Amino acid sequence: MSASTPDPDRSPLVLVTGASGYIGGRLVPALLAAGLRVRAMARHADRLQDRPWRDRVEVVEADVEDPSSLEAALDGVDVAYYLIHTMGGGRRFADRDREGARSFADAAARASVRRIVYLGGIHPEGEELSAHMASRKEVGEILLAGAVPAVVLRAAVILGSGSASFEMVRHLSERLPVMIAPRWLRNRIQPIAVRDVLHYLVGAAQLPGAPNRTFDVGGPDVLSFAQLLQAYARAAGLPRRRILTVPVLTPRLASHWIGLVTPVPKGIARPLVESLIHESVAAESDLLDLVPAPEGGLTGVDRAIALALTRIRELDVATAWHSATPAGAPSAPLPEDPEWSGGIVRGDERRRHVDASPETLWAVIEGIGGRRGWYSWRLGWVARGLMDRLVGGPGLRRGRRHPARLAVGDALDWWRVERLEHGRLLRLRAEMRVPGGAWLELGVEPADDGPGGGAILHQRAIYHPRGLLGDLYWWAVWPFHGIVFGGMQRNIARAAESAQAGEFTKTAQTTQTSAAPAPSAAPSPHPPRSPRSPEESA
Repeated sequence: MSASTPDPDRSPLVLVTGASGYIGGRLVPALLAAGLRVRAMARHADRLQDRPWRDRVEVVEADVEDPSSLEAALDGVDVAYYLIHTMGGGRRFADRDREGARSFADAAARASVRRIVYLGGIHPEGEELSAHMASRKEVGEILLAGAVPAVVLRAAVILGSGSASFEMVRHLSERLPVMIAPRWLRNRIQPIAVRDVLHYLVGAAQLPGAPNRTFDVGGPDVLSFAQLLQAYARAAGLPRRRILTVPVLTPRLASHWIGLVTPVPKGIARPLVESLIHESVAAESDLLDLVPAPEGGLTGVDRAIALALTRIRELDVATAWHSATPAGAPSAPLPEDPEWSGGIVRGDERRRHVDASPETLWAVIEGIGGRRGWYSWRLGWVARGLMDRLVGGPGLRRGRRHPARLAVGDALDWWRVERLEHGRLLRLRAEMRVPGGAWLELGVEPADDGPGGGAILHQRAIYHPRGLLGDLYWWAVWPFHGIVFGGMQRNIARAAESAQAGEFTKTAQTTQTSAAPAPSAAPSPHPPRSPRSPEESA
């Protein structure tokens, strides 16, 4: 084996916690590209089954809130990445972050881990911090005080396709040609491209010695958030935005406003907004002496925005801010026991013959949600989404990562993909705020009368009420089920039949003009995506 090709059996083993999240999901392929062995950790291992790097890593299911699960996750690990932070996690988020960090640091010491790497945020010294910034600072301090040496990287605004910060900038710039903004929008920040964050994270695993300290990381540009909004408008070909600053807009009010204007919910927008109250500029650049900048230098703001926009236009967003399940969202999978061990289950089950091929019907099902909607009573879905947003849920704002393809773990409006058997079954778990658990299943099977006999559409809505309030909720919405779920079934069938009829017409026209076979109505197979290196991520 040549010196340039690391031996996978001898290269260090690194653990990536939060592998289903925005940074973790991008760090895994970057570490693989650097020749390291990777163990990916997630609370629900099945969320990683459709990742393009899944067959190149070891996956372990563990949770920092369950210390006993960390022993197997950290066994034999050389470097452990701690990429866990509770965003919008309710009143006890700081306690959960503190306890999780202590459990992880203790478990890493027992496993003789050589180094912990943590990604935190830049914050000023000697100033009162917001609750979220203070929690991130505390987590870093806990790891630094542990028995295992820790490298704590502190970054400000991270610019990359799908990042919460970038989505906030993008939607504010695109939707508001005139903005009334808080005065602290003029504070200086030092954004960093996600590709450069990954470069530094990979480099942190390979630092010589046993450093136990923080390093500030930032891009080459220092500017205000207002100037960042203008930079986006410039890159997107928009007219210059007009920004009027006022002294009375608090972070709380600003986060509510951002939650209405952008897809980022107020629970996540608030910590982002609170980080802008203080100037977020790197106090030092010592890491550059140990981890040289990428070839071509660090990525400036204009190029970082352009790269992110390219990824969005090419439908090549590897991970997004909603990739990880938010704290407090329902996460229990649908039990396979149909009787639920005697538990109360409410449901709406429908079956329909569709005059289209199973492949055509599946293409319609896999493309559901986002801009295409839910093939149902649109006003009802929009109203329910707005109600969910008012009580802190995701509503319909999250959309889809890709307009035609889904993967297990993807957010889909207020749902999350829980189970996916391509061509056969899609199961969605509701993350909207309801007093209980809710699921929606859409299934496809060939009709009994052979390949040309169409397909059978199975549709099942399931609700497991929690307490009296859950039962009251079910009976309150029950009268609308015929409109919502009956309409969904009919319209999905019609969409598939229309697509099939259009394909038959196209095939007939092609046959008249050419002997070449016509394209199939089936969606194209999912092309394998090779893992990106840090230099290719945006």
